[in-house]
Amino acid sequence: MSQIVESITRFVDYAKTLEGDEKGEAQVFCDRLFQAFGHKGYKEAGATLEYRIKKGKTTNFADLIWKPRLLIEMKKAGEKLHLHYQQAFEYWINAVPNRPRYVILCNFREFEIYDFDKQLNHPVDTVALSDLPKRYTAFNFLFPDERKPQFDNDREAVSRKAAD
Repeated sequence: MSQIVESITRFVDYAKTLEGDEKGEAQVFCDRLFQAFGHKGYKEAGATLEYRIKKGKTTNFADLIWKPRLLIEMKKAGEKLHLHYQQAFEYWINAVPNRPRYVILCNFREFEIYDFDKQLNHPVDTVALSDLPKRYTAFNFLFPDERKPQFDNDREAVSRKAAD
């Protein structure tokens, strides 16, 4: 367990040195994130950067896709993530076949995690970069052995618990 926290803490320390430039630093950020969760890198895990998503005659590019687990859409540092919800949702909707289960919107300082199969309009969790070492279980799906994530805003889980 402490090795995981150490690895994630090293990632956080590294990520804090970045300016938060979407075009210039998103790919290294994603690669280091995968390394922090026990992969050699995004490529070795089977993920793709700048994944082409077709919508009619238009082609868009998701920053990272790792089917069928994850789609990551990066934004510049400080960007308000909720303003990019629709873009992320459209990427997810068109990422067929094997649509990813989870979608992350990230601005280098904060992560919004979505599970559109569970709840559409709100993230199942929001995690600040600085909180990642103690909140990494929300990202359990990133581990090579894909563990069950523990979200703070999973309304379905809260409803089931209340019903029980």
